[in-house]
Amino acid sequence: MASNDPEEHDPPGNPQPGDLIEIFRPAYQHWALYLGDGYIVNLTPVDEGQATAMSSVKSVFSRKAVVRMQLLKEVVGGNSYRVNNKYDDNHTPLPVCDIIHRAQLFIGQEVSYDLLGNNCEHFVTLLRYGEGVSEQASQAIGAISLVTAAASAFSVLGLINNRTPNRPD
Repeated sequence: MASNDPEEHDPPGNPQPGDLIEIFRPAYQHWALYLGDGYIVNLTPVDEGQATAMSSVKSVFSRKAVVRMQLLKEVVGGNSYRVNNKYDDNHTPLPVCDIIHRAQLFIGQEVSYDLLGNNCEHFVTLLRYGEGVSEQASQAIGAISLVTAAASAFSVLGLINNRTPNRPD
């Protein structure tokens, strides 16, 4: 028997169909797209069950993912989340009916997954805007580049230091 209680289907934060949902995991953010009636579409690792999908660190090292439709409250679990359409200022969202239709076409499909180039944030922004964007990945790439540059600089300094002849006093 269906309930008339709107709280049963409307999650906190009042997401609307087509909204991006940012879920705060202990070490990273997971992204989903709100479909309506409490359901989201999101990427989950191929080898994990629905209940634990994307909740483990293992998910970020996976090379394949499955697109699943799940209840937002089940995916969030004990974590927190928010509606975050942060790219709307720079990217025009597609019409909601197109976003939902595109999302539904992917449900059950296996897709490639790459933490830096094709992650869950890329996936949901591709659905919403027609272009995959991930600030999280861009920041990680920037940090990796900085560490690489610093390591190279220290390596060069080490070579220069090792090649400088010792001068007698």
